[in-house]
Formats: sequence, structure tokens, C-alpha cells
Amino acid sequence: MYEPIDESVKGLNLVRALLTLCVMEFFGPWGRDYSASHLFNPDWVGHARVHMMWLLGFFLFSGLANLYLIWVVRPPRLIHLYVSCLWLAANFLGFWLAALSTSVYGGLIVVPGIHAHILGIDENVFAFGILSTIWLFTLWYLHTRVRPQVLAARR
Repeated sequence: MYEPIDESVKGLNLVRALLTLCVMEFFGPWGRDYSASHLFNPDWVGHARVHMMWLLGFFLFSGLANLYLIWVVRPPRLIHLYVSCLWLAANFLGFWLAALSTSVYGGLIVVPGIHAHILGIDENVFAFGILSTIWLFTLWYLHTRVRPQVLAARR
């Protein structure tokens, strides 16, 4: 886990690319929530807007930190990719917790006039469904295809 990965390991760049695709979700809220519907919503109390900005900042720096772990740290190590996977899991599971528990706290997934539907599914649920699936595949591929190569190279 802590030994350097040979950059020629088959599948390493596929894992990096798929993780990067999933990491892009950290930047998505800046395009959608840095707006009058969320951060600048006059109906929200100022403290709620502080929490929204805090969340946007967390997303921004989480995305940058993940990209650093995936592409910049040298030498690359399995642990960096697993930490990115864990970080993404926290994000995806947080979304699913929020989405599945809306009845508990009076939440609303779809804001009419703001959110679109894709194939009859709310855009957020659709996107997180696809990204969660890609993430699960990536974790499986990392653990069953890339990791064994790295461990075998140590012997």
C-alpha cells in the first residue's frame, strides 16, 4: 500500500481517469449552488448561507486535494488512490443519506424550474447514480486488478 507504484502498471491510468471523473462532482456545486437558489437565496437566514459557503469551500478543496492525490504526488502509491476512493465514498454516501432521508428533515431533491430530469429521473439522482456506479467499478478494479500487480512487483 505504501510502496511506490510503477507508472507502467496496467490499468493505473484507467483508475486515475475514472477517479478524476468522479472527483469532478466536487466542482459541480460551484456551478449550480453559487447562485440565487442557494448561496444568495434571500429566503435563507444568513447562518444557512455561511454553511452553504463552507460546504462549497469544502467541495472545492476536496476536489483539489483528490486531484493532487491522483495525479501529482510522486511517487504514486496505492494508498493515495484508496484515500481518494474513501473521500469520494464519503461524498456519495452523504448525498444518498440526504436524498433518502428527505422526509425526516423536510428536504426536497427537485426544485421546480431549477432542476432538470434525465430519462424521467432528477438530474442529481441520475448523476449520482452514474457516478456511484463508476466509483464502485473503479474501487473494484483498483482492488482486484491494479493492487495485485503492485503487490506482485514487490516480490
